[in-house]
Amino acid sequence: VGSDLANMINEAAINAVKNGRKFVNQSDLFDAFELVAVGGKEKKDRIMSDKERKIVSYHEVGHAMVTALQKNTEPVQKITIVPRTMGALGYTLQTPEEEKYLQTKDELLAKITTYMAGRAAEMLVFGSATSGAANDIESATSIARAMVTQYGMSEKFGLMGLETQEHQYLTGRTVLNCGDATAAEIDTEVMKMLKNDYAEAKRLLSENRDAMDQIAAFLIEKETITGKEFMKIFREVKGIPEPEEGKKEEKNR
Repeated sequence: VGSDLANMINEAAINAVKNGRKFVNQSDLFDAFELVAVGGKEKKDRIMSDKERKIVSYHEVGHAMVTALQKNTEPVQKITIVPRTMGALGYTLQTPEEEKYLQTKDELLAKITTYMAGRAAEMLVFGSATSGAANDIESATSIARAMVTQYGMSEKFGLMGLETQEHQYLTGRTVLNCGDATAAEIDTEVMKMLKNDYAEAKRLLSENRDAMDQIAAFLIEKETITGKEFMKIFREVKGIPEPEEGKKEEKNR
């Protein structure tokens, strides 16, 4: 919204002045975006144990890996395990390549699978769940529920509208338009969707465990890596040529 944009530009200007510059550059805007949209500034004085760093690293790499392994996803721009002042212990930043106003069913399912990938990575590597997936689970559940009740994307209920949104620009509260028995069936349908996407995330990570291990080790060492660095390691492990090399091969043919 406008206030967020104004706040972001203001933070970028402050950052430029702190660094002795008269003009705002791309780096200032990116830092400001992280501050406003992601969750505060980096809090490098928050010390995590080696075990926690490893768990957070695999959690975030899990998100990034499943993004790279699926179609209908947004590219990874940054992965970090540096805590933020608003409480996040790390995050994976994805940005769309173009402005979009509609999302397909495949795109929404891919997004749910990506949200589930952090928990899937934890279970696959450590055999135990942590509280770090709380926001992921909340976001995934919200998408799955909207698909079933509002978007007509459920095989069980088809095009039936089961939930309406009241005061869209204020509370955004939703109200069910069905009886208790149907509400229980909705919960079952949402749970089924989440379980299926979680299983898919776990399958993708299990089949690409070698790449996940190497990228997680690199992230633990560097703390923050770019999307380009992530994809470079991923391609090297999987034996996939870099885009430039791929173009050269096509020309040689």
